[in-house]
Amino acid sequence: MGVPLYLRPRLEPPLSSLLDAGSLLHSLVDALGSPLNVLLPERIAENADRFQAVYRAHHLAGRVYFAHKANRSSALVRRLAAAHPAGVGIDVASLGELQHALGCGFTPDRIMATGPKDPEFLWLAARAGVTVNADSRGELDQLAELVRKYGLPRVDVLLRLSEFESERDLQGVRVLSRRSRFGSPARDVGELLSAVERHGDAVELTGIAYHLDTTAQAEKARALERCVRVMDECRARGLAPRVLDIGGGFGAGYVADADEWERYTTALTEAVLGTRPPLTWRGHGYGLRNEGGTVRGNAALYPAHRPTAGPGYLDELLSLPAPSLGRSSATLLLEHLYDLYTEPGRALVDQCGLSLARVLDVRRTEGTSGSASGSGEYLVRLGMNAGDVSLEEHGVLVDPVLLPRTATQGEGPVGVHLVGNLCLEADLITRRTVFLPRLPHAGDLLAFANTAGYAMDFHAHHAQRQPVARTVAVVREGGSWRWCLDEEYWPITHPGGDWS
Repeated sequence: MGVPLYLRPRLEPPLSSLLDAGSLLHSLVDALGSPLNVLLPERIAENADRFQAVYRAHHLAGRVYFAHKANRSSALVRRLAAAHPAGVGIDVASLGELQHALGCGFTPDRIMATGPKDPEFLWLAARAGVTVNADSRGELDQLAELVRKYGLPRVDVLLRLSEFESERDLQGVRVLSRRSRFGSPARDVGELLSAVERHGDAVELTGIAYHLDTTAQAEKARALERCVRVMDECRARGLAPRVLDIGGGFGAGYVADADEWERYTTALTEAVLGTRPPLTWRGHGYGLRNEGGTVRGNAALYPAHRPTAGPGYLDELLSLPAPSLGRSSATLLLEHLYDLYTEPGRALVDQCGLSLARVLDVRRTEGTSGSASGSGEYLVRLGMNAGDVSLEEHGVLVDPVLLPRTATQGEGPVGVHLVGNLCLEADLITRRTVFLPRLPHAGDLLAFANTAGYAMDFHAHHAQRQPVARTVAVVREGGSWRWCLDEEYWPITHPGGDWS
């Protein structure tokens, strides 16, 4: 087997404490089935507080908007709706998400509609009076037409920009950001502002936003600086925007140890080259390939160990000097008295939950010359499929936590492949060999930590009529855990009330 290559998860309270409550988690799966999602609503409120603390540290006003698409939970949304002070908003990207946010207690002044929008979504946004982050000029025209047709009040709008070409930076270099299918190219801002002026009876421009498909802080700083210049242009035209929305992409750390991440990614490259045994099912390279002894391609992996993410990433971005003006991004906002909007998704649900799967079967394949072990490989079949815990769909590699049904002795670290419950060769929970402290047994649980951001329900489906995971919310009270179904959670309900 060689030396185990662990990618052990980063765990913080209360998630780490919840994983210590193995008997509770087993009883929940016994009652509600496998797979099962478990959420910690209090943690999302704490994460929001951390983002707001960065605002305060930079003396900035504005609002943090939770990107609802990261998780469909009612408990998380209701907990944020009840947050005090009411500085947290919600970013909705569909008609259903808007209806859900309103039903969970968010008032329209704390809701922002983003992403491409159909007429029904636009109408309800305008009717309710939420802020519309316009994705295109066509969308802006359509919104104005709806406002006039139905006699609605003027709608607050932001213009969402992308594809920025920077001014020359301090080294005289001009840089173009990567293309995106969202937002309007920054070069078209003149046409957008002309449309805003034409629709002045129907919309009011309150800010400028940007969308970038990148985690590069320098690129985001360039976009922020360009948006400040656009807002200057707005003021020259008699418009009065006051908000700059920098979107999301603040990230989360999944792997606890930087050395483990470095060792694994190095070993993956060696395995692709063939200088060490395979680390994955049937030689999968996660985007890397061997061409004549040279590694080609790019690893399609999320940076699972991130020394700076979430609120820390925002703090660094706001401290970064603007490329051409030289002053920090926070200083630019303060100088112009602009408010800051952010839209964290993954970062706001960091450490907010886990996904549980029961071990159904463990078997060993026949040994082959290409296997990591001449005696074959262990396949662990779980009571879930790849859509139920889509970490790898987003390029996230992290080990699950083994929760034994009984305290049994094992033979030490063992490498296994985790497979799903669908009758499909491609239904792999992980394509890589996962190292566990011992070989699992039927009835044990595997807990996939930190799945609340995009990995818990984003790709869930009813293929082969397999059950989709139910979701529960848990709260720590008086040294014990209380739980209820996600849809039954309300912040005003005392945990000791009707909870199980």
